[in-house]
Amino acid sequence: MNSGRRDFARSNEIQARLHDLVPGGAHTYARGADQYPEQMAPILVRGSGCRVWDSDGNEYVEYGMGLRSVTLGHGYRPVLDAVTAAIADGVNFSRPTELELHAAEDFLSLVPGADMVKFAKNGSDATTAAVRLARAATGRSVVAVCAQPFFSVDDWFIGTTAMNSGIDDTATVQFAYNDLAALAEVLAAVPVACVIMEAATALAEPEPGYLHGVRDLCDRYGALLVFDEMITGFRWSAGGAQQVYGVRPDLSCWGKAMGNGFPISALAGKREFMELGGLRTDRDRVFLLSTTHGAESAALAAFRAVVHAYASTDPIGRMERAGRRLAAAVNAIAADLGIADYLQVVGRPSCLIYVTRNPKGAPSQALRTLFLQELLARGVLGQSFVTSAAHTDDDIDATAAACREAAVVYRRALEQGSVTGLLAGLPVAPAIRRTAAPRRLPTP
Repeated sequence: MNSGRRDFARSNEIQARLHDLVPGGAHTYARGADQYPEQMAPILVRGSGCRVWDSDGNEYVEYGMGLRSVTLGHGYRPVLDAVTAAIADGVNFSRPTELELHAAEDFLSLVPGADMVKFAKNGSDATTAAVRLARAATGRSVVAVCAQPFFSVDDWFIGTTAMNSGIDDTATVQFAYNDLAALAEVLAAVPVACVIMEAATALAEPEPGYLHGVRDLCDRYGALLVFDEMITGFRWSAGGAQQVYGVRPDLSCWGKAMGNGFPISALAGKREFMELGGLRTDRDRVFLLSTTHGAESAALAAFRAVVHAYASTDPIGRMERAGRRLAAAVNAIAADLGIADYLQVVGRPSCLIYVTRNPKGAPSQALRTLFLQELLARGVLGQSFVTSAAHTDDDIDATAAACREAAVVYRRALEQGSVTGLLAGLPVAPAIRRTAAPRRLPTP
C-alpha cells in the first residue's frame, strides 16, 4: 500500500456539500467527519470484500465494516444473488409474503430463547418496541439501562446522554455492568418494567454467574430481561450472546450483521409477551412494530442468504482468526517500539479496538486521531479493528505494515509529549456530545 500522503480533495469537496444539505454532513453520527482527522474523511464510492475506494481513487483495507453490519464482506456474491432474485418479483406488497414465513423460521431456528419474531429496519425500532412491550406487560414505566455505549435514538435512551436537547424526562435509570449489587439496588428502589443490556461487549465479558444473576433478579422483581444483540448477534455466534452464555432473555433485539449490510432488524422473544402485539390476546393490544418497509423482500432475502452462509462457511471463525492475527501483530509492533503501555489492541478477536494513551497513561483522543491519520495515509480505514470474514492474511499483513509506520509517528508524539507538528488539525470528538465544539464548523 502507498505510504505517501493521499489526496482527499474530491472527498473534502463532497463533504462540504453534504454539510450544506444534511445536518452534520452524514446520516449517522458515528460516520461524521468529526470522527476523522480534519480534511481526511474519505467519501466512499464502492467496496469489495474488506477493501473500499473513495471518490479520490484511494484504496483502503476497511475495519468496522459498516458499523459492524458487514461480516461476510462488501458485495458478497451469494447475498447479492439472493437479493437480485427476490427483487425481480417485486419488493413490497400489501399482504405478507412466503418469504416472511421462511425468514421467521430461519431466525427462530438460530435463536434458542425466542418463540416469535418481528422484523424491522433499524436497531432502535427493535429496542424501543421492546421497551414499549415491557411497559405494557408490566404496567410499569421505568427502564433500567446498563451503562453501555448505545441502545436507541429514541427518548428513553438519548435522554440519558449528553446530547439530550429537546427530550423530556425519560423514566430511565442506569446500572453498572458486572455489578449485581448495583442492579439489585435499582430494582429494589423503584418498580422497573425491563432491564436492557448487552450481555457482553468488545471489552467486557460477563463474570461467572453474572448473567444468571441478572436473570434471577429480573424474575424476583418482576422486570423483563432484554438483551441487545445488535453487536453480539452474528458476531459472537449466529444465535447471539444468549446462545454463548446460556441465559434466556424475555426479549432480544437484533440488527447490524443480520443482512450483511442490508437494512434489517428484529425484535424476538417469549410468546407470552410477543402475543400482546398480536391477535391472540384478551388484554389491551400493544402497538408493537408496524412498518411499511420492515418486511420488504430485499432485506429478508439478504438475511436468509446470511443464515445459509453462517451454516456453511464459518464466518465467525474466520473473522476471529483474522482478529487474533492482527491483535498479535500490532501489539508485537508496539512492544518492539517500546510503547506497549501506550498503544494496545484489545477486545474480542472479532470486535477489536485500539487503545491510545498519553505519556501519563491517560486515554488520549489526540493520539488516537494521530494514529488514525497515519493509518488513513497508508491505506487503512479503521476507527477500530473490527474484522470480517473477508479479511485475508494479506489484508492483515498490509494492515500490520501500515501500523508499524503509524506507530513510529505515534512514538515520536509520545517522546515530544504532544501531537504538535504531527497531527494536522483538531482531534476527533465524541460522536454524542452536547455541543458541536470542539469540531464546530464555520457558518457559510
